[in-house]
This record gives sequence, C-alpha cells and structure tokens, in this order.
Amino acid sequence: MPEKLKRRLLIVAGTLSTAIGIVGIFVPILPTTPFLLLAAACYLRSSQKFYNWLLNNRFCGLYIKNYLQGKGMPVKIKMATLLLLWITISCSIVFVVQALIIRVILLVIAIGVSVHILLIRTARGKES
Repeated sequence: MPEKLKRRLLIVAGTLSTAIGIVGIFVPILPTTPFLLLAAACYLRSSQKFYNWLLNNRFCGLYIKNYLQGKGMPVKIKMATLLLLWITISCSIVFVVQALIIRVILLVIAIGVSVHILLIRTARGKES
C-alpha cells in the first residue's frame, strides 16, 4: 500500500475514532477510552499535527495524556462518570427497554464499566 494512502486511511480512522470516543462521553454503553486511544495511535502513525491537536485538546487531551502516562483519572471525573453512567443506564432500563434480557445486559455493562473506572488509578495533585 502506498505510504500516502496508508497515511490518509489512518487519519480517517483516527478521526472516526475521535468522533465515536466523543459520543461515548455522553452514551455510557459506548466506551470512550479505547476509541480515543485508538485515535491517538492512528494519528501518531499518520499526522503529528492531528496527534498534537488530540493530546492538547482542552476537553479530552489531559484525559488521554494521563491515561497514556498511567497517571489515572481525577476523583471528580471518576465520580461524575459513574453518576452519569448509572443515571442513563437506569433511565434506559426503567423507561426505554422492555425486554428483560436487554435490561440484564445493560446492567452487566454498567457493572463492567464501573469496575473498569474504579480500577483506573486515581490521579492526585497537579497531574489531575
């Protein structure tokens, strides 16, 4: 595959991953972190400009940097994430979903995401 085509495909994949990751911030069953990390990896291999933009983005840049460096998540972000997760999953289970199996799946997803978030190191001090 020609290098220029490979570079363009990686930029497209990084941009799509960024978009899905941003949507994942608001849709709890859609994971945010893996898509933002995938975007960072795609941009790192294709465009220093896009990579720098992503890591210096005021909304998700610090989040990605801290995750990549193993610094973790600030406790306020963890709590807000868990609260939003459980509010939206609960509303979906109560008001939207009728099928018991789907309710159980949503509950299992919420528990899994909660465990993942709680296992992420808690950032302290100025690194958060």
